Amino acid sequence: MTVRDASAEWRGTLKEGSGRLRLGSGVFEGAYSFPSRFENGPGTNPEELIAAAHAGCFSMALSAILGSEGHAPDSIRTIAKAHLGATAAGPTITRIELETEASVAGIAAEDFERLAQKAKAACLVSRALAGVASITLKAALT
Repeated sequence: MTVRDASAEWRGTLKEGSGRLRLGSGVFEGAYSFPSRFENGPGTNPEELIAAAHAGCFSMALSAILGSEGHAPDSIRTIAKAHLGATAAGPTITRIELETEASVAGIAAEDFERLAQKAKAACLVSRALAGVASITLKAALT
C-alpha cells in the first residue's frame, strides 16, 4: 500500500502562534497561522490543502471514468471550495463545492454530467470526506 505523509509544526499560542506545513515529497512548504486559517491573513491552512487534494483527486477520477467510457478528455480544470463554518462541535468544514470544466470531444452534456457525478462518488478524497455535510458539483463542457 502506498503511504503519503505531511508534517506540521506549531509554535506558540493559538491566536498569536504560527506554524509551517510541509508535504513529505518536499514540493510544498508553507506558513499557516490563526489569521490564515480563520480570517483572511497571509499563508495557507489545512482546509486549503484539503480543497487542493479534492480538486486534484476529482480531476483524475473524472479523467479515468471518461476514458473508461471511450471519451478521452483534452483537459479538465476543477476548483474546490472548502467552506469553514461554526458548529456546536466547533469550526467545521460544512460544505465543499466542486466546479469542473472539461474539454471532451464527442460527449453529450447529459452523459458528461452523469460521469462527473460518478467521479464525485468514486474520488477517494470525496469518500475520505464523507463526514462533510454537503459536497456539491457543477460540471460544464468547454
